[in-house]
Amino acid sequence: MATVNSVLGPLDTGQIGFTLSHEHVLVSSAGVPALFPEFLELPRRKEDIVKALTGAYAEGVRTIIDCSTIDLGRDVPLMVEVSKRSRVQIIACTGVWTQIPRAFNQATVDQFAAMFTREIQVGMQGTNVKAGAIKVANDEPHFRPEEINILRGAARAAKATGVPITTHSGHSWIVEKVGPMQVQIFEEEGLNLNQVYIGHSDSTKNMEYLTWLAKKGVWLGMDTLKGGAARPGTDGNPGNPDWEERTVILKKLMDAGFTNRLMLGHDWSTFSTNAQGERDVQKQKNNPDGYLFITRKVLPRLKQLGATDKDIHTVMVDNPRRFFENKK
Repeated sequence: MATVNSVLGPLDTGQIGFTLSHEHVLVSSAGVPALFPEFLELPRRKEDIVKALTGAYAEGVRTIIDCSTIDLGRDVPLMVEVSKRSRVQIIACTGVWTQIPRAFNQATVDQFAAMFTREIQVGMQGTNVKAGAIKVANDEPHFRPEEINILRGAARAAKATGVPITTHSGHSWIVEKVGPMQVQIFEEEGLNLNQVYIGHSDSTKNMEYLTWLAKKGVWLGMDTLKGGAARPGTDGNPGNPDWEERTVILKKLMDAGFTNRLMLGHDWSTFSTNAQGERDVQKQKNNPDGYLFITRKVLPRLKQLGATDKDIHTVMVDNPRRFFENKK
């Protein structure tokens, strides 16, 4: 049996179970959790996170891939504690999101590769907790030089370690431009595309684009099914399909023969510094199900549309396992 790095140590891939492919326990900014815990009200928020994850575990969620990088305020000790207390297994990420620290502006491809590899093989944030995936991100169809270097560095670290890559590819029409550019760079680096997950692919209704991705051999991250909702049933980005439209698209992809290339997530966080005060209240009101929106809303709707229990097991259990085993 293959293993994957979880925040509590190596995990047999056969024990991953029902997995949410793109989540966050906390969203902030680089350094803030450690330097200004009072700003985040961390003691109270920690209890909220444990409660949310414990509830998710009680309804069958076994693993989340936490896609928080350093510029999203990744807090490794927090992940360790909430994983222990909730029993939900957390796979953490190395890598960089869109808020690239200025210190990295002149970093080379090989420097990025070395940094990501060290966090996979040695540990993160001065701990022995090792990353289980590499997160990269692009929000615009024009990649800056440092973004390209990060993508190439991620590809080289993935090749060296066997750890897969998960991406942020923007929202709305942008994903149709960004996804192919990410794929092209990974191909140029000679990376096996079975190690690549193109996140936020469900932000478009373009079936031609989605089937193109699947045929290229990447994993489709249908992972903004509820996360960060600014209004009920959406991901907060005007013009994007709502969750019911996304569920119909999921079923169309299944019917087209791509059930074995899909993974589902919310892009949900129990707390985000981007949604404080009234925005936080509204966010929670719009999605009271939190990490269980897929379980309670999306999967039942998929079954109404004709998906079988086997289909759902493939998407929620088998595909994440195969992703970490590098199996097609």
